[in-house]
Amino acid sequence: MGATATGKTALSLSLADTLNAEIISVDSALVYRGMDIGTAKPSEQERAAVPHHLIDVCEPWESYSAARFVSDATALIDQIHGRGKRALLVGGTMLYFKSLEEGLASLPEADEALRASMLVQAEKVGWSGMHAELAKVDEQAALRIHPNDTQRIQRALEVYQLAGKPMSELLRDTQSPLAKPPVKFALVPESRAWLHERIERRFGLMLEQEFLAEVQMLMGSSRIHADLPSMRSVGYRQAWGHLELVTGGAKMDEKEWVNKAVAATRQLAKRQLTWLRSMSNVTTILCDTQSAVDQHRILSEQLKSS
Repeated sequence: MGATATGKTALSLSLADTLNAEIISVDSALVYRGMDIGTAKPSEQERAAVPHHLIDVCEPWESYSAARFVSDATALIDQIHGRGKRALLVGGTMLYFKSLEEGLASLPEADEALRASMLVQAEKVGWSGMHAELAKVDEQAALRIHPNDTQRIQRALEVYQLAGKPMSELLRDTQSPLAKPPVKFALVPESRAWLHERIERRFGLMLEQEFLAEVQMLMGSSRIHADLPSMRSVGYRQAWGHLELVTGGAKMDEKEWVNKAVAATRQLAKRQLTWLRSMSNVTTILCDTQSAVDQHRILSEQLKSS
């Protein structure tokens, strides 16, 4: 596990080779086809070297939930173990890790009509207003969900309206689908400045790789719009907004939207690190001060003793 840009991909590739493992992606953006550059998706060469799963499994206009992830991941773990290999789960979507380890409550399926009506409401009262509405019906969820996390606010309100009960109440009765507890590692930097610099540098590389052209291609599909979960991913949301303004004839400072995207990515990393600190039985690896060799050694030794 780890925040964005902490080096999970490189470490997982070397580990998979050593451990005779296959990689299961734990990333809510890597599931979408056509979203390659902005998600820092492993290259075709990397995926050819080590089997990867749960990458490119749905279209950007489709929904992919934590429940679907748990179902897909548990089936894959059984298949990988059946081949005599280890399952190495790698990513930064902490909700998916938590859901797999602790299990999921029986929550109602997404209701597109209800979601559409909530988006209309959000346009009137703003997402801060929607967060206030959530606090009235599910105080625990409102305390847990950041006021800017529009996707989770929407889902918590949707569950309440469909189930008639707060999502926090429904989440209490869960059971892990795993046969035994996972061995958990987290790449965590000692220096926040180190991570911020890596995030900025990586976003610059994405721009060099024609990230804006990728978003333009996605905008060209009649089935893709800005309110989809896929297009609300960090980076894609800011690029979409920038391209909409440019298309409308507005003069935009290139640095302005890039700075917003980098800032949003840093906020994402902060949330990921906060979530990691709340998790138990995690071996922390200092990704900014420990070399790749040391990181590999710590993981290998821990796995031998587990």
